[in-house]
Amino acid sequence: MNARSPAPKRAAAKSKRAAAPAPTPVDPRYADDLKLWVVLARAHAAVEAEVERDIARHGMSIAEFGILELLYHKGPQLLGDIQRRILVSSGGITFLVDRLEGKKLVAREACPSDRRARFAVLTPAGRALMKRIFPKHAAAVSRALAGLTRDERQAATRLLKSLGLAAASLESAPGTD
Repeated sequence: MNARSPAPKRAAAKSKRAAAPAPTPVDPRYADDLKLWVVLARAHAAVEAEVERDIARHGMSIAEFGILELLYHKGPQLLGDIQRRILVSSGGITFLVDRLEGKKLVAREACPSDRRARFAVLTPAGRALMKRIFPKHAAAVSRALAGLTRDERQAATRLLKSLGLAAASLESAPGTD
């Protein structure tokens, strides 16, 4: 054999494969569930990437946009309520609202019934921005979900809501190794 022959490389690769342990088969009782989890995670990642690309065009993170979207559609919100709805930590919500305040898109207002609580409200600039960009954002989300028909999207919404509610209702149990 000459030095250019691929045979030694193939032999080395084959010996490495032979030395590796055989894969462990998936328990058939869980195969469908594991497949669903992988497909769901990959679909979420693909749709989220498209949504993040759309939001990034406006110089925002998905969490910042989530705050603006919530305030745009629901009006002023207590910071704690925003935190729970967009799933960030208390420190995270402070950081995000600070950033949006720095961009003059959000302002904080005192809560009349609780001196410790603060509301986040859209500023006129924040409202104008959302009025301008939200319709295009909604269209971008729709394009990202266009792999399903309208009926399939409605069915997926019902199914995923049921899945999420059931998963959220599970009690945290000690590991069952």
